Amino acid sequence: MAETAAALPDKKSFIAIGCEGSANKLGVGVIRHAADGTTSILSNLRHTFDTAAHHRAHFASLARRALATAGVKPADIDCVCFTQGPGMGAPLTSVAVGARALALLWGKPLVGVNHCVGHIEMGRYITGAQNPVVLYVSGGNSQVIAYAEQRYRIFGETLDIAVGNCLDRFARTLEISNDPAPGYNIEQLAKRGSRLLDLPYTVKGMDCSFTGILASADALAAQMKAAGPDGAEFTQEDLCFSLQETVFAMLVEITERAMAHVGSNQVLIVGGVGCNERLQQMMGDMAKERGGSVYATDERFCIDNGIMIAHAGLLAYETGFRTPLDKTRCTQRFRTDEVFVKWRD
Repeated sequence: MAETAAALPDKKSFIAIGCEGSANKLGVGVIRHAADGTTSILSNLRHTFDTAAHHRAHFASLARRALATAGVKPADIDCVCFTQGPGMGAPLTSVAVGARALALLWGKPLVGVNHCVGHIEMGRYITGAQNPVVLYVSGGNSQVIAYAEQRYRIFGETLDIAVGNCLDRFARTLEISNDPAPGYNIEQLAKRGSRLLDLPYTVKGMDCSFTGILASADALAAQMKAAGPDGAEFTQEDLCFSLQETVFAMLVEITERAMAHVGSNQVLIVGGVGCNERLQQMMGDMAKERGGSVYATDERFCIDNGIMIAHAGLLAYETGFRTPLDKTRCTQRFRTDEVFVKWRD
């Protein structure tokens, strides 16, 4: 994304509003960075649905509520941060339009933020992890990342669909409710599973593939339904348990390989799937065996939110980064390693 350098005003602290809308969650948050290095989350609000029309309808009211909750006025805001990508085109564009409107209305500079970097920086702040290998897992992304020379380098990633998308699609196969989230409901069913079924395990170097395991799980689900409740040899709980255990084992393997490569003993899990307690447990067991530790956040911060965009955007703003209005177009293919991480040594 285009950058212009600008001198910072002579202030002791800076406040940013962050606007997130890369998928079905609309988030607006307000954050303050103080001169003594402390960070304060002033508000972090979220509204969820599935369409760009939803984001357009609720953007203004959520922004007003975020300011009210934070106890700040538009004049207190130093910059307007927004998700520039990656994500779904229509929701991204809807929120970018809203962010541009706020910036023009308030006379504030814009800062375009990479969605993945937002997750990483928020995770680092909340957990205190210093220089971890990052496992970024969500509905749209699956990446193993490590920092080097002012870039977040991608060591491994999915070759097809993201792990969150794999779990969500299997939830639809089993006709599991979306409330509160399909992945969460699979996690609860998996806790009651007891039989580990044989599913494809596809790791290629540092990369993973999830379409084969999804197709096999779908086939077993069809077999179970055809046999009926009395004839099936396994349950939907067993299927959820088997799917989770297999895909998470794949993710743990490539994360451990990245840790060995960079010599790190810390793992930070970010993204919506990072809320999964079983994934955290499996990653924790691996890290413990290596004499290390795992860091994760709860649903306030691992699920898409506005405060992570405000935080990452304000870090960039404080280094002089600005996104000119004519360069604020969104892109669905904004790679994590495209971002110059000037705020880190």
